[in-house]
Amino acid sequence: MPGLDTDIVVHRLPLRPECLPVKQKLRRTRPDMALKIREKVRKKFDARFLAVAKYPQWVANIVPIPKKDGKFQMCVNYRDLNRASPKDDFPLPHIDV
Repeated sequence: MPGLDTDIVVHRLPLRPECLPVKQKLRRTRPDMALKIREKVRKKFDARFLAVAKYPQWVANIVPIPKKDGKFQMCVNYRDLNRASPKDDFPLPHIDV
């Protein structure tokens, strides 16, 4: 991301040691949806929000979620990564309280 110095800001995810990395198989999408996904990903690359990982250990699929107006929201399926992450002892408080 432009403006973030990697010498100052580095994120690491805690993972349980017994969990092995998971590379999800490529998910098939309709050709018209694949073009729209490619366009959105290209915009994020151009904005330097995304970068190519040379040797990724974890690979997650993009999941297009349709909206009511005909557009879609691009989400990522992190279920396997969530299973490998330890549970947080300090959950967020209830908003109602």
